[in-house]
Amino acid sequence: MSALADYMPPKLVPYDELVTATKEVMGRPNVPTTGADGWVEDVFRINAAGMEWDIGTAVYAPSDPSKIAVGADGKKIGVFLLHGGSGDFKSMHLQASALSQKFGYKVVTMSFPGRHYLQEAGRDWPGQTVEKDGSIRTPIWVKDELITRDQYDVVEDKTKRPRYGVRRLAKAKPGTLFYYRMAAWPLAFEEGGKQAMRRHFPEGEFSIYVHGHSTGGPFVNMLSQRVPNVAGVLAIENSPFGYINRAKHAWSGEMGKIKGYELVETAKQLPSRKDPFEELYIRSWRDLARYVGPEVLGKEGPQALMRLPMIMEDVLDSWDKSQKRAQFKAEYVVTHAIDGSLEKAARVTAERMKLSESDTNALVARYIGFTRELEGPNVKPVPPNLFMISAHSRDHSKEVYEQVIIPLYQKMNPSPKTALIQFDAGKHGYMSGDDDEGLDLGIGPAVFRVWDEAIKGGWFVTEGKAGKGGS
Repeated sequence: MSALADYMPPKLVPYDELVTATKEVMGRPNVPTTGADGWVEDVFRINAAGMEWDIGTAVYAPSDPSKIAVGADGKKIGVFLLHGGSGDFKSMHLQASALSQKFGYKVVTMSFPGRHYLQEAGRDWPGQTVEKDGSIRTPIWVKDELITRDQYDVVEDKTKRPRYGVRRLAKAKPGTLFYYRMAAWPLAFEEGGKQAMRRHFPEGEFSIYVHGHSTGGPFVNMLSQRVPNVAGVLAIENSPFGYINRAKHAWSGEMGKIKGYELVETAKQLPSRKDPFEELYIRSWRDLARYVGPEVLGKEGPQALMRLPMIMEDVLDSWDKSQKRAQFKAEYVVTHAIDGSLEKAARVTAERMKLSESDTNALVARYIGFTRELEGPNVKPVPPNLFMISAHSRDHSKEVYEQVIIPLYQKMNPSPKTALIQFDAGKHGYMSGDDDEGLDLGIGPAVFRVWDEAIKGGWFVTEGKAGKGGS
């Protein structure tokens, strides 16, 4: 398909076009894909921070490699997907299946380190996040290496009740395996993502387009400069680099709506959350409720509160079903750029590895570097970012993109190409349709068609365009 050099993404996709796009995309014949269920698993072991880690991925690809779609740059299209804060690789199954079967892409989904359930072939997490005996579900970073109850204390955090309710945490005890794993997993995340892409998207053959839903966003942004053939970021409901995400939350309410210009000027010095690296957040029905509230408010207005019991019944039913996914979270230190906790984690790791003072300082800089763009000579620039937001998202408003996120991307040196697309339906879980007529898969199929148009239309081709930016 020839590139359309002047292709420009739309600023708004109205409801009727979402319905039309969904019918068109889902009406396409399926491209045959590999594996009995249309995908194959790839679990591989890496070494990072002097420890072994098992990285779980799934691969969705046309059975005939010659049928893999090609982008405007003449290279095969590879898409790397990361799930959000509650899930694992299975959370991206609908996205990966649609992209491979309806568009002919090769797709790799990866579980965050520790989130892939390695103990059974089905990969669904058994039981509940909090069991009756008080034990808590914990990550499995290496098959058959389980964190035992004596390695953590269970604590409750009531300091963030307006946003989260009461938070339950597993606090790793110093000197335990759990403690050292919690300090080292950022290095495993970096190496695991790089190796997953090297294994399945060879440089020179593939251009890679990365997408991380919500919490996955800061990590694909981090990886986008560390993998040479990542050509763009597909940012639907995709949190940005950690320090920009921190600025977004500060502007949106935690510090009041200070002027965007002042925020841009001070983003890397803003105070951050204080979550210690050794605390594992255990999710609950409250995490579903904090998204459902703004979503029903946006769709129905304050009248929605008149059916609050019904809404809560739906939340609790959904929670029961969702406990097959991991439902724990350690990633705030990166996604909110909690520099103090990252530094402590780096120093704990350095002490365990017996690093010199200079190597320790380098490791601290590496950890903090996960939260922001890389700069300097011989550094790959941040690739183009195609920002996309749903109509009823809690955390991704058009205003915060225009006032904070895009201005901070424009301040990068060089500044990446950006665009912002508003969809006239949908919510943070953009593959969920609920009551939207004609959108059983939410806005997802329409989003993917825009991705396809942008990739094949040349929007991500940046030769000679570095530093121009724009929105």
